[in-house]
Amino acid sequence: MMMTSGGGRNWRLVRADTDAVPSSVRRFMARARKRKLQAALPWAVGTGVVAVVGLLLWIVYGTAVLGVRDVQVIGADFLTPLQVQQAAAVPMKEPLARVDLDKVRARVQGLAPVDKAVVSRSWPGTIKVEVVERTPVAAVASGPAQWTLIDGEGVAYRSVLRVPNGLPVAQLAAPGPGDVNTRSALTVLAALTGELREQLVGISVKAPAQITLSLRNDRTVVWGDDTQSPTKAQVATALLKRKGDTIDVSAPDVVTIR
Repeated sequence: MMMTSGGGRNWRLVRADTDAVPSSVRRFMARARKRKLQAALPWAVGTGVVAVVGLLLWIVYGTAVLGVRDVQVIGADFLTPLQVQQAAAVPMKEPLARVDLDKVRARVQGLAPVDKAVVSRSWPGTIKVEVVERTPVAAVASGPAQWTLIDGEGVAYRSVLRVPNGLPVAQLAAPGPGDVNTRSALTVLAALTGELREQLVGISVKAPAQITLSLRNDRTVVWGDDTQSPTKAQVATALLKRKGDTIDVSAPDVVTIR
């Protein structure tokens, strides 16, 4: 609307009624706004998702909110949980997601009595360490009233003051996984029948072909070398009821008892 006063022009803006705008224009403008919103929505959603994910990653990896609160030890028998925890050396409050499980496992398996270790995360703040300790198969004299236990791989891992009940004594000059005499002894021990194992007191390996078993009641089994050990074990078991202090199965096809 225009108004004049004193020969000059004065303008005044007035807001047009919506009815003054054609409906086709209004529809066009509405569609334009809708398209803008639709175009902007994915970007807004994407930005929000990235922000949320970034926040979560920061909480998980960069803060102590989900940090280590406990190291749980499972399966320890000879070892104490404290010994395993000290070997694991997991810093408390370190973000759980950042703990290097392989390095923790390697440190725990560095303990001589540990055969295997499995390390896992238990959210929100626990490291689980499951250990499998070595199982002794024989005891080897290592000094006056001192014995060293070896497992099925020949690993010497524990010293004791007396031989555990039911464990045979192995006479070996240099026990260890790389010792040929130790490997021969382990081959024979693994092949024994239950009946022979019950009678077994000790095994002597002076050389790979000079293996003998000491049984209860001062009986001896001359084994020879470690070849055909399962057959020799079956033959020796069958002859346990025969009289004689010495059973020679070094040649299992030609057995002698004396």
